[in-house]
Amino acid sequence: MTTSYALYEVRRSNVHGLGVFATRRIAKGTRIVEYLGERVSHKEADRRYESKDENDSHTFLFIVDSRTVIDAGVDGNDARYVNHSCDPNCESVVEGRRVYIESIRAIEPGTELTYDYQIQREDDDPPNIDEVFACRCGFAQCRGTMLWPTQRKPARKKTTPRRKQKRADKTAQRADKATRRTVKATRRTDKAGRRADKAAKRAEGAGKRAERAGQKGGRGRSEARRRTARSKRGGRRR
Repeated sequence: MTTSYALYEVRRSNVHGLGVFATRRIAKGTRIVEYLGERVSHKEADRRYESKDENDSHTFLFIVDSRTVIDAGVDGNDARYVNHSCDPNCESVVEGRRVYIESIRAIEPGTELTYDYQIQREDDDPPNIDEVFACRCGFAQCRGTMLWPTQRKPARKKTTPRRKQKRADKTAQRADKATRRTVKATRRTDKAGRRADKAAKRAEGAGKRAERAGQKGGRGRSEARRRTARSKRGGRRR
């Protein structure tokens, strides 16, 4: 990046009012001039120009960041006369909260210096804002405005019955999915309950079989004792 002085002069412009013109060849990447002026807050900048005619596109304000605006109408320098173009040969660069105009291609002597203003659109812009900030750079593909973005934000359309129906359909689909998930969960719970009932019945059957087996074993022992007793009594009779 090079720094040069006496690269330009200010004179009448076919684009708008005064313009800045190269007095000798300027190489690409040259830092030509710093944009100077009083540094004020956004609130103060609004206050200063609140009575400005809405149809006046002339502005010397340059936004540095969310807190600071440079008002080149106060203590400004020649940088305020660099006009806008949709096919610029320069660009604005913010560095260390300072603003510079730098060339983005080689510029021949006598050529007007320009950069893209990209003036930001606001929500409360009047309907004719593009006419107020109309571009007259003469570029074949001129976008017709100094504002950015190039198009106004489309107004939000009212929700049509069709869109409402689509939303209702989606809501119904989500509800149907939730119902199916609930049914599946209920089925799984029922299966688990049936398995538990079967297990309980098996356990109950096993308990009854064990009880019967125990009863049979008790009768067998009693019968053996009775046979032994009879055997003893028979012996005594002899």
